[in-house]
Amino acid sequence: MTSAPKVPEHVDPDHADREYATALELARWAVATTAQLSLGDIGRKSNPADLVTDADTAIERHVRAVIGERFPDHAFVGEEYGGSAVPGVPTWYLDPVDGTTNLANGMPWSSFSLALAVDDRPLLGVVADPWRREIFDARAGGGTRLDGRELRVRADAALEGGIVSTELNGHRPWPGMLDFCDGLSRRYCTVRVMGSGTMTLAGVAAGRGAGAVVGGFGAEDHLAAALIAHEAGAVVLDESGIRTLFPDSGGMLIAAPAVADELFALWSASLSGSASAPAPAHVSSPQGPGTLAP
Repeated sequence: MTSAPKVPEHVDPDHADREYATALELARWAVATTAQLSLGDIGRKSNPADLVTDADTAIERHVRAVIGERFPDHAFVGEEYGGSAVPGVPTWYLDPVDGTTNLANGMPWSSFSLALAVDDRPLLGVVADPWRREIFDARAGGGTRLDGRELRVRADAALEGGIVSTELNGHRPWPGMLDFCDGLSRRYCTVRVMGSGTMTLAGVAAGRGAGAVVGGFGAEDHLAAALIAHEAGAVVLDESGIRTLFPDSGGMLIAAPAVADELFALWSASLSGSASAPAPAHVSSPQGPGTLAP
């Protein structure tokens, strides 16, 4: 198990409680609202497979309005309307609908993701599933809950006979993904690709699979889920094997400790084009800015 991320010393406990309460309030609102919103005319962003609906933009506008009113000195970065983090300033990261393609095509598997961080240190995260009506939440150093129930990752996780989840990069496999899936199949492990990176990563905290990999980390999409999994005892790694909740670049792996070494070795070999490479004796965890103690 990794230690908790360091909370910036200047965080005011009363202020932090208001931030946490607001995040939970917004997650509950998203659960109650997402499935009821009109999708409107479905638009395209970077390519014809990169979809946006009126639900995405309506949810983000509401969250921005609430955060802006209650915490006017905070920064905000959203999936639909952008924004920039400010050094040393609390910054909210939102994906109003992670899994928009599912939503737009009638597939009930998407999520709401909201995290608060100062620089690369996440303070809290919530992930809401509007279809199961579930809410994951975590606070730095305060554990993880699913609908108020404390979560811990599975102690008996195994690749053989187990499940590992991943996601496409948009509509295409990430480099090495097919080798990664093949390597898992040779270990008698089944791969799931469900269409929401947020849910894929957060699910490990609830024992929904042995591990998960996304090919490209985005704070709006994945930061809340990374904190949720970490606080439940999962190992969270970047492509270099460094324990971090906020990678500078590349993808992210989240795994139960029992399979973390083996799964990271397979992921790393897949990225390098050598999926048959042997597993290393251990996963490295050098310390530095944005890293977590082993």
